Amino acid sequence: MNAPTATAHLQPRAIAPAFLEALAERFGKQCSTAQAVCEQHGRDEGSIQAPPPVAVVYAESTQDVADAVQLADQYTVPVIAYGAGSSLEGHLLAVQGGISIDVSRMNRVLRVNAEDMTVTVQPGILRKQLNDAIKDQGLFFPIDPGADASIGGMTATRASGTNAVRYGTMRENVLALEVVTASGEVIRTGNRAKKSAAGYDLTRLMVGSEGTLGIFTEITLRLFPLPEAVSAAVCSFPTIADAVHTVIQTIQMGVPIARVELVDAATVAMVNKHSNLTLREEPMLLMEFHGSPNGVKEQAELVQDIAAEFNAQGFEWADTPEERTRLFTARHNAYFAGIQSRPGCRSITTDTCVPISRLADCLLESIDEVNASGLPYFLVGHVGDGNFHFGYLIDPDSADERARAEDLNHRLVRRAIAMEGTCTGEHGIGIHKQDFLREECGDGAIAMMRAIKLALDPKQILNPGKIFAL
Repeated sequence: MNAPTATAHLQPRAIAPAFLEALAERFGKQCSTAQAVCEQHGRDEGSIQAPPPVAVVYAESTQDVADAVQLADQYTVPVIAYGAGSSLEGHLLAVQGGISIDVSRMNRVLRVNAEDMTVTVQPGILRKQLNDAIKDQGLFFPIDPGADASIGGMTATRASGTNAVRYGTMRENVLALEVVTASGEVIRTGNRAKKSAAGYDLTRLMVGSEGTLGIFTEITLRLFPLPEAVSAAVCSFPTIADAVHTVIQTIQMGVPIARVELVDAATVAMVNKHSNLTLREEPMLLMEFHGSPNGVKEQAELVQDIAAEFNAQGFEWADTPEERTRLFTARHNAYFAGIQSRPGCRSITTDTCVPISRLADCLLESIDEVNASGLPYFLVGHVGDGNFHFGYLIDPDSADERARAEDLNHRLVRRAIAMEGTCTGEHGIGIHKQDFLREECGDGAIAMMRAIKLALDPKQILNPGKIFAL
């Protein structure tokens, strides 16, 4: 198996009663030790189980975060940042005990600089909430991981999603950060300039650090103009290979497609049932084009011609916002459609990313393996950049099914690494993929990461037990 799905080997640290007293004195009603509250903050959308934190602090300002971390530093207590709880790899589990700092109340847009197309927000703001706040200025933030995640969580996991093929990931779109360090100091990294050659790139270091190097309290993002015209299309193919080769040729011809999502036949059937749709139950591509009316028309016609070369059928257009929303909402609900298809199940959900030239090989070999296993599953992919997701639907009480799912996950990720890909394109490492990170990066890179972690967090209080073991 790739990594622990239970965390009994990670022992919670002892917490002095004086720490909880100091926390209660400083935060009053903003601090809770209620069991239900702690349990809510001790689980994510993944399948790994761990004891909950001992307390939850609801931060409402940068000073709140700084004060909570300073107390944690004084008493050497682990601290885990919490946003929307939508992570999948155990990022927010309190595997060494400690407290959760919930930043969901820090959800304001602080500054919009429309002329420069940037925005500064607090970490608890949700993706959809941000776009609702800026749409009247003709701008939008394109990173769309599917879940309505918090911007802080998306930054911490270096999220990407359905629009990444055109607009990039959080790595490219976070310009600056305000960060509370392990000692409770507040620092700033980066600025609103489009580029900088000033010193170490601390912003890029923090983006994707999964809460292990600091807690974000302000995030400055790059924005984009709302496209003048948007068109979406859906088409089906006889085989997965035909769909993937359509995408490969589209990318190689330089078509600036905004989204291209793959859904396999079994998942289309689940989505149809869940969302009351009548999509053809065959491998399917969902595509979206952004630009001027003429540009969108040219892009779409070119992709339609490419798809025809690979036996596409049922090419349908969705030009109205309602039709586009219906299609992509169905795609985003693939996870819930899969869960609903087997009542009582849990999903062991994984993602990998490979060079697009190896995507068909990786997908087809992985599909053969999961079909041979007998486990139900769903498959979706942001195939324009070689990223895809399997969700293995297991009975949570069946040790055999869990073992089979973990073996499939192990084989899939090993295959992606062997094809010069990565163990995770967007979910992050958390707990579940720690062993794979070593295989992908090597001992030297892991040693450097550990050195950075220990230099910035010598007491190991910031989300300990994640990314790699110390």
